[in-house]
Amino acid sequence: MGILDDKKLLITGVLTDASLAFSVARLAQEQGAEIILTGAGRGMRLTQRTAKKLPVVPEVLEFDVTSSEQSDALQKQLAESWGRIDGALHAIGFAPEACLGEDFMTPKWEDVSVAMEISAYSLKTVAEVVRPLMTEGGSIVGLDFDARFAWPAYNWMGVAKAALESTSRYLARSLGPEGIRVNMVAAGPIRTMAAKSIPGFAAFEEVWGERSPLGWDIHDSEPVARACVALLSDWFPSTTGEMVHVDGGFHAIGA
Repeated sequence: MGILDDKKLLITGVLTDASLAFSVARLAQEQGAEIILTGAGRGMRLTQRTAKKLPVVPEVLEFDVTSSEQSDALQKQLAESWGRIDGALHAIGFAPEACLGEDFMTPKWEDVSVAMEISAYSLKTVAEVVRPLMTEGGSIVGLDFDARFAWPAYNWMGVAKAALESTSRYLARSLGPEGIRVNMVAAGPIRTMAAKSIPGFAAFEEVWGERSPLGWDIHDSEPVARACVALLSDWFPSTTGEMVHVDGGFHAIGA
């Protein structure tokens, strides 16, 4: 018996087996869930290869969050395959190179708007896809990096994450009457492909383990996956609009 027995989950954001979303997908299957992955663009083949490393090889469907046509097609495919959805993981984020680094003032709106659409507005897009299929309520969980602070080099991706957090709260307010919960998991830094693309990521690695009361392992995504799986289950029936920190306690400690 697992806490996700008979649950049907949509998992976005799996690229490699180092992806946080991969750890969530693996643990979800171990806890009894049936899952479908999504991939997009040039990363689609990579997602398909990585899917074969899961305990049960899931279906991989195409989903570019900037395409309304693909959103509609995904919803139709999910309806035909399952008829209902119990939960979804939002693990989608991207910012053009110009939006990262120490120069906050130079990036133009054409770059910033890409980061905002893909990293924040996409949570609403995922909700639009799964909402009609959550006929008995459900849970949407987003992966986050705490945006209450201005981090070195994170720049406009930090702004996009702040928008993501706000979007989750408004979705929680909007979808709550339908029994749909929306929560964020604010993870500490994990050595993923996405993290490697952030200039100055090493600065996070160096300080996090030192300041976290529980310590922090940048190579261990299991604690983050467990939090996501718990929120996707029925164990938090009255929790929504929340940001759960899984960061070794770093967020609670001052200078």
